[in-house]
Amino acid sequence: MRPTDNHTYNVNEIFYSLQGEGFHAGMPAVFLRLSGCNLHCPFCDTDHATSVPMSIDDIVAEVSRYPSRHIIITGGEPALQIDTEMVDSLHKAGFTIHIETNGTIPLPDGIDWITCSPKDAVCQTPKSRVVLNHIDEIKIVYTGQDVETQISQLPEARHYALQPCSGQNTDDVVDYILAHPRWRLSLQTHKIINIP
Repeated sequence: MRPTDNHTYNVNEIFYSLQGEGFHAGMPAVFLRLSGCNLHCPFCDTDHATSVPMSIDDIVAEVSRYPSRHIIITGGEPALQIDTEMVDSLHKAGFTIHIETNGTIPLPDGIDWITCSPKDAVCQTPKSRVVLNHIDEIKIVYTGQDVETQISQLPEARHYALQPCSGQNTDDVVDYILAHPRWRLSLQTHKIINIP
């Protein structure tokens, strides 16, 4: 679902907070949550159906109200909507662009940091296969799956983060990381400290 002819994007919400998980946990950032997703993961806790249509000029004006120049584009699945116009406009406004994607849809060039959270182990459909050629960070929600097999077909990433599923299996994740030291623990700190 790329932008329509009048170039509006379906925006779920824009907010300012700390990145709660992964390599950049604790970093102040503006979050641009786009609506819509191409997968239906059983543990997803995100409302990605609600949206407001916004032009790129409206988006840039809104995200520029905040002091951080790091923007995290998330969803749903942001690759359904992000395009070169959005990337160029945000860069022109001085933003470093991070995206959190399931990796099943090619991305436009110019994104500064790509976090891929593959869902093939939980969705188990052909459309959940990762198609990206470059990934900065792989972030996996651990449900007991064979993580090494899950990532074996992915491009090498600079960082690997393993996250408990809804905080329920933290001990299992810690044990896994201790046995596989390239992984780092990723907790959803925004939920722990009760921020958006």
